[in-house]
Amino acid sequence: MANRKAAFLAAASGILALGAFGLAGCQQEAPGADIAIDNDDIAGVVTSANGPEAGVWVVAETDDLGTKFVRSVVTDDQGRYVMPDLPAANYQLFARGYGLVDSPRVTAKPGVHLNLAPTVAPDEAAAAKIYPSLYWFSLLNIPDDSNFPGTGQEGNGISTDVKTRGQWIHYVKSTGCYSCHQFGSEHVREIQPELGEFDNAVDAWTRRIMSGQAATSMVDSATRMGPKRAMEEYADWTDRIKAGELPFEKPTRPEGIERNVVTTTWDWSQPQFYLHDAMSTDRRTPTVNGYGKLYGAPELSTDLIPVLDPVANTVTEIKIPVRDPATPSTKDDPIFAPSTIWGDQPIWDSQTVTHNHMMDERGRVWFASRIGPADNPAFCKAGSDHPSAKLTPIERSGRHLSMFDPATGEWKLIRTCFDTHHLAFTEDGKNTLWFSRGGVNAAGLTIGWFDTKKYEETGDEAASQGWTTFVVDTNGNGKRDPNPVGPNDPVDPTKDKIMELGNYSVSISPVDGSIWGAVVPFPSGFMRVIPGDHPPETTLTQFYRMPYNDPNSPVKGHSIRGADIDRNGVMWAGVGSGHIASFDVRKCKAPLNGPNATGDHCPEGWAFYEMPGPNFKNMKDAPGSADTSYYAWVDQFNTSNLGDNTPVIIGNASESLLALVDGKVVTMHVPYPTGFFAKGLEGRIDDPNAGWKGRGLWVSSGQRTMAHMETGKGTKPKVYHFQVRSSPLDK
Repeated sequence: MANRKAAFLAAASGILALGAFGLAGCQQEAPGADIAIDNDDIAGVVTSANGPEAGVWVVAETDDLGTKFVRSVVTDDQGRYVMPDLPAANYQLFARGYGLVDSPRVTAKPGVHLNLAPTVAPDEAAAAKIYPSLYWFSLLNIPDDSNFPGTGQEGNGISTDVKTRGQWIHYVKSTGCYSCHQFGSEHVREIQPELGEFDNAVDAWTRRIMSGQAATSMVDSATRMGPKRAMEEYADWTDRIKAGELPFEKPTRPEGIERNVVTTTWDWSQPQFYLHDAMSTDRRTPTVNGYGKLYGAPELSTDLIPVLDPVANTVTEIKIPVRDPATPSTKDDPIFAPSTIWGDQPIWDSQTVTHNHMMDERGRVWFASRIGPADNPAFCKAGSDHPSAKLTPIERSGRHLSMFDPATGEWKLIRTCFDTHHLAFTEDGKNTLWFSRGGVNAAGLTIGWFDTKKYEETGDEAASQGWTTFVVDTNGNGKRDPNPVGPNDPVDPTKDKIMELGNYSVSISPVDGSIWGAVVPFPSGFMRVIPGDHPPETTLTQFYRMPYNDPNSPVKGHSIRGADIDRNGVMWAGVGSGHIASFDVRKCKAPLNGPNATGDHCPEGWAFYEMPGPNFKNMKDAPGSADTSYYAWVDQFNTSNLGDNTPVIIGNASESLLALVDGKVVTMHVPYPTGFFAKGLEGRIDDPNAGWKGRGLWVSSGQRTMAHMETGKGTKPKVYHFQVRSSPLDK
């Protein structure tokens, strides 16, 4: 009888949650019924035992469209919400918020009022289940300063190459496993039974990082840190969580502008694959391709490019080709141990290893992708009369250039002598593409460019490209001179100097056309390439190191990954010290060339803003946050509705986008499914006259293992659209 009574009450609560349905003439109108909506909206009030719940999310999910579709909004200060502009379908709706347990899912169609009733979390453990991974990740112990420099495997287990605590954090957050996996997710903070039985968590972690096709990079990451100490610290972290340790800080609910965020998610691609980036428009003119299709870049996982039509809510795939069928594939990469999800079978099969892409003014998509084996053609090598090869011959390149024209369905495959990684178009009318090489864990060799206009006029891929090493004007005469000293040689004040800079990102300054990039190797910095009138012979480089070792710097900032530039020529990045960092070359007091201009000559150019959320537990009184950022992007043209020149940082641990607005950080969190983790970001204006509805930010999921998300095995990669309306009740 008790069970039947409980079942009845549960069913009744679900009916009551629907608000003003039935018996309307015999009872008071339900709260929220007066919220104005259109026929494609759903609105209501979220209420718990504590009353109306402000700053919680309402999520609507459906499988009725061409691909899975999820939209989330945030309640206002009275617990009210409006879910706007839903495509016709049946939706499952629920409410989720910090301090609560999700409300029961209720089915509804657009055009109704629907009240939702989550319950108050019975304890901290129940509440913490939906905390962003940052709050769990911050429990990781970071060895204190007395451990550095490391004394090796026979000593304290930290590599002798790791000289400082900041460098250890650099490997934990910026260039280690967190680059591709969200460490605080439930799947990672716990040792999964499928991994096997082990005597201790150190052995379990050692086995874990050997899993699947990414094992080589994971093992390499641990080796750089010192595998003994790395495994011990990760094991200690998971052991403490298993024993019941909970986050020491609670996340705050969305406030202010954060309550105006509308997030829409579509599935694309396949569960075994992952995406690096999504591309929707021309960065220089973000009205290009308005309401049009988006194109993915699946990196190591596949040559199938997913294509999303966000209007029709459908997904298709196109295969990116190679020029040479002998091009190697990632399916041949070694697997040290089986994946707990996919076993010992290779699930990735990519010849092109497509990384990043850009759209031009005609809607064509240019990909950094491999088209053949690594050995370069003769025009790239020593003995060639190519202007760049004469100065810097290159024997091998691992990734090249491809272009897809959606209007014709045709591909152009272009062999570059230099490696490609990220790319950006100039704004000088020449449509030149500049490329970063990468250089995350090792010094980069070159920066390259490709004259798309010349290529289209001549079809000559060799004559259309160029590259250079990084030559710094250390003799201060304002020009590039022959016979510079090498990267390992001391500065000679009578000569220029080659510097090995691991350029990772690439951005074009709207101010003067100079090329900027992030230099990732610790402690990181920014490089500025000035092409001159006749590159490469006239091309010079400047380098600005983060002031980690500057005793006068109030912030020991370090560890950049991706970065971008604003319309004023200021560079922005999210950095491993837990800050949003900027660098303004206009603030430099010392000369930008000469024998002292080798990196540490402009500490005054740097500024830092703390990311939200806790720092690591044993660093919680130090400035910064345990959050980590893979990439930064500047919204130069107000595609986000947050204003021109808004820096937006990916919060990979906070499962958010972090926008710096008037000096304050606005957190745009993805509540469902937990595990939002991105690598690329951009914005598009679909209709400049449509208000907030005609603009938004576009992001693809970047986590390599989609099964680590809340929805588990079978989860597909996703595309996210972030929009910011003027109030939580805008429809």
